Amino acid sequence: MIQKENFLQLPRNTNVESVQAKRRDTTKETTNTTSVDCLSTGEDYQNVEQTDNGSDLEVEGIDTNDASWGDYPLDDLLIRNEQKSIFEVNQRIDKEIYMMNPEFQRDFIWNEEKQSKLIESVLMRIPLPVFYLAENTKGQMIVVDGLQRLTTFNRFLCDQLKLRLPHRNDLNGKRFSELIPKLHNRFEDCNLIFYIIDAAAPEGARLDIFERVNSGEALSRQQMRNCLYMGPATKFLKNQANTDLFLTATGHSLNKKSMRDREFVNRFCAFALIELGDYRGDMDDFLATALTKMNMMEEASLLKLEEKFHRGLANNIELFGRHAFRKHIPEQTDRRVINASLWDVMVTLLSRYSIEQVKADATSLQETMYKLLEDESFHSVISIGTNGTKQVNTRFSLAYESFGEVLDADSN
Repeated sequence: MIQKENFLQLPRNTNVESVQAKRRDTTKETTNTTSVDCLSTGEDYQNVEQTDNGSDLEVEGIDTNDASWGDYPLDDLLIRNEQKSIFEVNQRIDKEIYMMNPEFQRDFIWNEEKQSKLIESVLMRIPLPVFYLAENTKGQMIVVDGLQRLTTFNRFLCDQLKLRLPHRNDLNGKRFSELIPKLHNRFEDCNLIFYIIDAAAPEGARLDIFERVNSGEALSRQQMRNCLYMGPATKFLKNQANTDLFLTATGHSLNKKSMRDREFVNRFCAFALIELGDYRGDMDDFLATALTKMNMMEEASLLKLEEKFHRGLANNIELFGRHAFRKHIPEQTDRRVINASLWDVMVTLLSRYSIEQVKADATSLQETMYKLLEDESFHSVISIGTNGTKQVNTRFSLAYESFGEVLDADSN
């Protein structure tokens, strides 16, 4: 008997028959129109190439600007402020309470001249800009803005920095241990002002604040999540995004620097681990919930998740090859950009079936996909407003119905 897993549970109020009716109505309404089916014309595919240059043009079917603030009360506390001396901060760095080495900021880029000028400013009692931290669920502080400055202070206190200040004979060439006691105290006692983004703030609001206050290179939301949820979950995303199977399935087309590749793995994990009925239209919160859940999972459970993920990738490669997770038509030669919404549906659903069953039903499943992509209702929910609750539910419902007719027929 062919083995399969159950499809993910759809929301309890999802009515597949109503989705079928909607499809029939849509087909009826569009029968007499011209070029209604955007997949039946060549125009939709002209001048669209796969991009390997790491830009964000390599993805479609993804909402980039969620309404993150929602109804969060304006007077409620999102950020608190604290003052701590450089000495106190350095102690917290040593104890790893302040997380100084987020992966996306691991390369220290300030030269020694710039570091030396910062130390000089402290010794001259020149006020410094504020620092921003984000508190994670473990009570650790992630440095949002000010990593270069805090790293400089830490290096100087550890005697890893020799000052390069040729205009100041009293400081030039000296390490911290070589300063006179008065300057020792002045440096260690210097008060820094910290604004801390509360861990209790809504996920979207935290990411928005993170995005607004960072004065360095703009960070993607997945880079922020990677920082805030460091643990087994983020290691899982990194490892899976670097597998040959994932790279083949996605055509090496997802931006590694912005962690778009890990975001796609994150999306699979969320839809695989969380009931679809619990999705409330906030993709940021949905992805963060998955990472929180994964950080609490046993290694054996993560291995099962990995097996499921690999099965979903392999099945899509088997059926669609280089066009996996992309809008396409039969015999198409050029390749479109990867579609995040199509990814969500196809990698999740086909992860529940064995490669043997998919191979056995390959022709029927390919035909099913082409019909689904020609469906105006389905095309809409993988193209416009894709993070909406209705859009997410509809695309999974339509796929459940279409592929279930083929895959579930074998068990009847």
